[in-house]
Amino acid sequence: MRVSRQLIVMLLAILLAACASGGGLGVAPPAQDQAAVEDYSIGVDDIVQVSVWRNPELGITVPVRPDGKISVPLIGDVVAGNRTPAEVAADIEDKLSAFVRDPQVAVILTDLRSHEYLSRVRVTGAVRQPVSIPYRQGMTVLDAVLAAGGVNEFAAPDRSSLYRKTGEETTSYAVRLDKIINRGDLSTNFKVAPGDVITVPERAF
Repeated sequence: MRVSRQLIVMLLAILLAACASGGGLGVAPPAQDQAAVEDYSIGVDDIVQVSVWRNPELGITVPVRPDGKISVPLIGDVVAGNRTPAEVAADIEDKLSAFVRDPQVAVILTDLRSHEYLSRVRVTGAVRQPVSIPYRQGMTVLDAVLAAGGVNEFAAPDRSSLYRKTGEETTSYAVRLDKIINRGDLSTNFKVAPGDVITVPERAF
């Protein structure tokens, strides 16, 4: 028994050290990517983790069913589809309040599997094939433009723009595609977010 206890202590020490250093247990995404996940509308087959503070027995990790719902202990079915994690957490808290005093719920997306439901990134204008493609974490402007087959012979690539809607406001960012593609200047090779639109204008004749 003494050897087993020592082994357990050693394993716990290694685990705690890994957590403290972030060693392989998951690194927090950049702020922009995290915001994108927080605003993401949950889709069918996404894996959702529900945690209730001080009530671990109520925690679940389940895929979203085809009807867009998940089943939560005590309260039954909760609509998750087409809602953000924060909206689902608020709904669960409201329903759990009939059974648990001051419930504090966290809803985390552990696996985005509903590719057909993902918010998309669109590339329009003077590209070989305008496209609407599923967002992937870490995707950049260049990734999206290459998915559109690159720019065509009529393009003015250094006058390209990235449009991003936040709430009711739309912000544009200048993209120097020619410098990205032909000169390796990645200063405007921004990471994209769900819902972004990249437009490549035609050059003036």
